[in-house]
Amino acid sequence: MTVSPGTHAGRGHPAGHAHPRVGGGAGWPYVGDWEKVTADLVQLVRAAGCDALSLGLPEIARALICTGPNNHVRTLDTAAGHTLTYGPKERAAVLAEIDRFLACLVAEQDLWPGDGLLPPHFQQP
Repeated sequence: MTVSPGTHAGRGHPAGHAHPRVGGGAGWPYVGDWEKVTADLVQLVRAAGCDALSLGLPEIARALICTGPNNHVRTLDTAAGHTLTYGPKERAAVLAEIDRFLACLVAEQDLWPGDGLLPPHFQQP
């Protein structure tokens, strides 16, 4: 999850949200180097240059967040011999749960996104 300047308190954004916003990754060359952005974010977190926390999400929830808003995650239940498919509806439920968690957290203290960040290019309504 990332919180950038200008976001509302308690309104983090999964880092995976950036991928679909740049054409499923095709637009990254116009925005930046995805691997470098990810490496820089990890380095920032490890250096305690911003607030970071592990959400401890179960595997399916993590997969739904990482794959993007319109993708599906399929699992195979070998004992029962069938597959289960999770999609946008389940992802929305995971995000709602994360929002509730973050809202309680920032009610006590805002998350610190780090110092010296560039302002967003646009504000979402």
